[in-house]
Amino acid sequence: MPRSQRNILTMNGLRPNRLTVLAVALVVATPALSCRQAGRQFDPKGVHRPSIDNNPTRAGLRRDSAAPKLVSFPTPDKGLIYANEYGQGDHGVVLAHGGRFNKESWDLQPQALARAGLRILAIDFRGYGRSKGPSQARNGYYFDILGAVRYLRETAANAVSVVGGSFGGGAAARASVEAKPGEIDRLVLLAHSSIEQPEGMKGRKLFITAREDFSGNGVLRLPRIREQYEKTPEPKKLIILDGSAHAQHIFGTEQGERLMQEILHFLSEP
Repeated sequence: MPRSQRNILTMNGLRPNRLTVLAVALVVATPALSCRQAGRQFDPKGVHRPSIDNNPTRAGLRRDSAAPKLVSFPTPDKGLIYANEYGQGDHGVVLAHGGRFNKESWDLQPQALARAGLRILAIDFRGYGRSKGPSQARNGYYFDILGAVRYLRETAANAVSVVGGSFGGGAAARASVEAKPGEIDRLVLLAHSSIEQPEGMKGRKLFITAREDFSGNGVLRLPRIREQYEKTPEPKKLIILDGSAHAQHIFGTEQGERLMQEILHFLSEP
């Protein structure tokens, strides 16, 4: 037993026998155990949810010095959408954020995509930032994506893809159904919210989700996403990543680098 602990016992009038030595050892060890346990987060159902690591280098991303260009364009239902534009090239990519985010949430991903020769448009949906539309309901958000797609087409993009996360993925899927043939070439859906007519989605489609991604009410998202995937026409691909992070949050986990590589590969493959 350390001398400091023996001194404490002696000062309190106790003789350091074997039982008191054991009790002091447990008290000393308890804070260390608590600190180790505090590093893990658990949901109410006991499913381990990793802490979100916002270090961009984990996904192989880095910040460029050049600021994006702020642009705006109309929607088919007479709304007005603002977006950050990155890069140059004849392949345009629309980034559609999730419900708790905005166009700035796509901070480092568009820079990585732009370095790959793609032209990126990270939009604010109506009701976010300065964007607005006649209806703020989510069933109108697909108009914002169609406006972005047509803006890119009208400004020299020969091909246009859309990457959508969570409810932004649902809006992207709906836009694919409503788009004219050939308007949207490729579609990346990150744990997207469901749509009523997945069989109507056009172009090449990549579905990505985490295996243990639960909704706020404790429902596993994977079965619903599989159901949507099965109803979607070819060509299509489903990738299931390890972990429990939802949609854009995957970029902040150890799966972030693979997610970025899968998206780049899908957008660049012939």
